Amino acid sequence: MVFDNPRNALRGTAAGLAGAAALGVGYASLIERNAFTLREATMPVLEPGSSSLRVLHISDLHMMPGQKLKQNWLRELDRLEPDLVVNTGDNLSHQRAVPAVVQSLGGLLARPGLFVFGSNDYFAPKPKNPLKYFKKEHKRTHGEPLPWQDLRAAFSERGWLDVTHTRRELEVAGIRIATAGVDDPHLKRDRYDTIAGTPNPMANLKLGITHSPEPRVLDRFAEDGYDLVLAGHTHGGQLCLPFYGALVTNCQLDRSRVKGPSKWGAHTRLHVSAGIGTSPYAPARFCCRPEATLLTLVAAPDRGPKEGHRPGVSRSSAVVR
Repeated sequence: MVFDNPRNALRGTAAGLAGAAALGVGYASLIERNAFTLREATMPVLEPGSSSLRVLHISDLHMMPGQKLKQNWLRELDRLEPDLVVNTGDNLSHQRAVPAVVQSLGGLLARPGLFVFGSNDYFAPKPKNPLKYFKKEHKRTHGEPLPWQDLRAAFSERGWLDVTHTRRELEVAGIRIATAGVDDPHLKRDRYDTIAGTPNPMANLKLGITHSPEPRVLDRFAEDGYDLVLAGHTHGGQLCLPFYGALVTNCQLDRSRVKGPSKWGAHTRLHVSAGIGTSPYAPARFCCRPEATLLTLVAAPDRGPKEGHRPGVSRSSAVVR
């Protein structure tokens, strides 16, 4: 294409950019947002000599009653036959979404499961200025209360364990698990002191669970000697750039750990789920497909006593990959 003057050239460039932007928005909101995928990762976190454990980590469903594609995809996850399901919260986005969540999880609710809740289990989402996400500290705005009690009752009646501010022990597939969780740190509802202390040293896996992976909470789990912490909330950044990654994490966690496995401190592993849904007011994903993760937990090398088991050892908030 040849332009006869600079003004026409500028108009052509602007039109091209606008067209590209429209295509990007259409792709992010219509295609990638519904391109559900299963991630798989192997994490060496079990005590030496332990057999492996398959854990399905799901998070951030943000369910609306009419989201049939999402619901059908969730139903298929039971075919993976995980040993344990861990749900790290933000299941709801609508007052009438509880039946859709319960029905779509289907057979997974008949398997051993653990859960904590997030902000969008307690409160409905509201429209927000997206620029607020670039400020780590900004005023939270909440929508109408959601029926989280009904969801908790439905999960509990089917055998899943609520680990909010509770320490529990269970045995799954021959693996003894000592687990504990906190309420949503994003809402500053976490009260780690209610679960503080070293988990049972006889357990094959010491598992911490939180919705938002706030460093202050991750530090406490690491200090107490937990092997693995599972979290959600970040949506993996939701809108990411090629070769750069997430723009924001929506919490104090650094961008390099916005999704997937990483290390926290010397001995604790972290897994952050990029989540399955989005807010109805920001229904788009770019370079960050919605996901669930099948974690294969295997025995870790014998590394000797963990720092969290040695009294008097000071720790920093530094994160090591």
